[in-house]
Amino acid sequence: MLFEAALAVLALALALAARPWRLLASRKPLAHETHGAPAALWTPLLATLAVLPWAWALPTLHRMPLQLQWSGACLVLLMLGWPLAVPTLLAVGALACAFSPGLAWPEALGLAVWAGVVPATLALLLGALVRRLMGERTLGGARAFVYVLGRGFLGTAACMFIAGTLAQWTGHVLPGVGEGLSLVARWLMAWGDAFVTGMLCAVFVAFKPQWLATWSDDIYLRRP
Repeated sequence: MLFEAALAVLALALALAARPWRLLASRKPLAHETHGAPAALWTPLLATLAVLPWAWALPTLHRMPLQLQWSGACLVLLMLGWPLAVPTLLAVGALACAFSPGLAWPEALGLAVWAGVVPATLALLLGALVRRLMGERTLGGARAFVYVLGRGFLGTAACMFIAGTLAQWTGHVLPGVGEGLSLVARWLMAWGDAFVTGMLCAVFVAFKPQWLATWSDDIYLRRP
């Protein structure tokens, strides 16, 4: 627990040092919103706080043979950016603990770190690598494809599996799953996250790019 607490405090301190509230204030308002309405990123932020805590609490709200956990952290990272995603994911963990009597604070902290902060951080590093490897000669349409496939789909699968493997090495086992099958279960769960994140990422790129803090027309639609 002390290790997870240290990771959470360190990540939160670094995120707050970047002053993430500036990102909320700087985004242009949605087309249907009036003057003085919340900025565009308020919509995915509030949606995350309303939906994700229940998804995290669900395995402890019902008795299931396999308590498989959906994360959504990579999608939150793509929507909000790392400085805003970290405090949001920690808040999601706290809300999940409040919603579920079967989820104690130590387990909620571990969930917030290994299913939230760690995969979001890995997704941030992967995004930087993708942008670096994306050549200047890559056409705009191909760059958008790289964003959806590389960061939204395949990148989510890789980040979730790595985070799950790290969690298992630190002693966080999956209830009801044997030690020999734990990595297989984490691999399958990672692809579940990847499908949802990739699908919603493609929808948002097409119809609501203002809900993606990590999306930039100048980067992903610019022609060489």
